Amino acid sequence: MTRQLVVKVTCGADEPERCNQGFTVAATAAASGVTVSLWLTGEAAWLAVPGRAAELDLPLATPLPDLIDAVLATGSVTVCGQCAARRSLEEKDLLAGVRIAGASAFVEEVLRDDAQALVY
Repeated sequence: MTRQLVVKVTCGADEPERCNQGFTVAATAAASGVTVSLWLTGEAAWLAVPGRAAELDLPLATPLPDLIDAVLATGSVTVCGQCAARRSLEEKDLLAGVRIAGASAFVEEVLRDDAQALVY
C-alpha cells in the first residue's frame, strides 16, 4: 500500500524559505508517485490566488507556480476554510483545482492509517 503525504504550509511571503521547503517536499513527493495533499493555511492561503505564488521570489528555488502545478497534476491543494474566510477568499478566487475545506477534512486526512503528515 502506498502512503499518502499530507503537507501543511502555514507561512507565505512572510517566511519564503520555510514556505518553499514545504512546497518543494510536496512537489517532489508528487513527482515520485506519492499521493500528495497540500494544505495552505495562514499566510500561505494567499498563494492559491492566481499570480500570488509568482510574487514569492527565493534565489535558487523552483518557482512556486511550478511546484503548485506539480502537486495539482496528481494530488490536491486545499486552502483552510477559516483562513480563506479571514482573507475574504472564495473558491472562485483561487487557482483552478484548489478547494477550500475545514479542519475536519484535514483531521480526516492525517488520521488515515496510510497517511504521513508534515507541517511547515
